[in-house]
Amino acid sequence: MQLGAFSLSLAVKDLAASRAFYEKLGFTVFGGDAEQGWQILHNGGCVIGLFQGMFEKNMLTFNPGWSESATPLEQFTDVRELQKQLKSNGIAFEAEADETATGPGSFLIKDPDGNPILVDQHR
Repeated sequence: MQLGAFSLSLAVKDLAASRAFYEKLGFTVFGGDAEQGWQILHNGGCVIGLFQGMFEKNMLTFNPGWSESATPLEQFTDVRELQKQLKSNGIAFEAEADETATGPGSFLIKDPDGNPILVDQHR
């Protein structure tokens, strides 16, 4: 099962302060919109998203259809197919993708310790 590009989505209190901190660690901004309260940073193959006021907790994020360098993949498993596979494996969902739709979609699950995992397809 290919879940897509991995990143860590961090719930931050102050986007500018968090961005400045991670820039000191060698991360650079390569996406997002600071005015909307979110930015995506990378350092080598490590990708983090900073989200102010959008999430209650930090979460693991997977993006079907994207590589780790944020380039579109020609072939990938659609988020709705991933959802079907996980349902057949007995995974419970906090939020589900509309299985009748196409294109962008997302679902949210939690691991046994309550850590949220977002699978968010933008394409």
